[in-house]
Amino acid sequence: MFDFMTNTPNNTPSNTGQLNPLDGLRVAITGGTSGLGLALVRQLSDHGASVAFVARTQRDVDQVSSETGAAGIVGDVGDKADIHPIALQINGNLGGLDVLINNASSLGPVPLSLLADTDCEDLETALQVNVLGAFRLTKALFGALASSARQGTTAIVVNITSDAAVNAYPEWGAYGASKAALQHMTHIWAEEARDVSISFVAIDPGDMDTPLHALADPTADPASLKAPSDAAAEVIEAIAAERSVEPAATASIGVAS
Repeated sequence: MFDFMTNTPNNTPSNTGQLNPLDGLRVAITGGTSGLGLALVRQLSDHGASVAFVARTQRDVDQVSSETGAAGIVGDVGDKADIHPIALQINGNLGGLDVLINNASSLGPVPLSLLADTDCEDLETALQVNVLGAFRLTKALFGALASSARQGTTAIVVNITSDAAVNAYPEWGAYGASKAALQHMTHIWAEEARDVSISFVAIDPGDMDTPLHALADPTADPASLKAPSDAAAEVIEAIAAERSVEPAATASIGVAS
């Protein structure tokens, strides 16, 4: 499901003079070395966007950067001390920012456990990465996004959420609670950012064949899961749709995937 909380109406004519709405787009992606994040780095780079991505492991960052040409940044969005260095490197590498994709996620306890059996530290980790990390990085980059919007570009923040944000799955408590907070925060920020024409979009990409999902459910059949490349294409389609209209008053649009 795509849950749009946007600052653009759904009936504005597209900019027909812009053949590729992603060409030259400056995009930052967290969790960019595996799963959905890696697929986004690859596809956005292929579509002509200027991409900077963040991940925690130097070797993985170097490998993806070499493969895609995207700017790799080593950092942990769950660590408050890393946020401003990450934001500075994003701005430095891209010369500004048009789109921020908060994709990095933590399950909390692994293996998953009932809330009564979840250590406080594991719940805290899920909240640090999934909620506070997205909040802090968005806040640190808010000025760059607002500057992009002032120049006539549709600035967008995409927060990757989950059906666990709205459905109560046993043993998914830490993850689900953190994603629910992220989704509601997206709604609130959309209302608050309408005057500066920054769109906020929460996207549930569905159950994907990723390392994170394998940690959560080792018995799942990969054939029954969505390929990260397919989910990435849907996210990019949503970004392109936002790019095809002029900034205006906030609209709420629900689109099923």
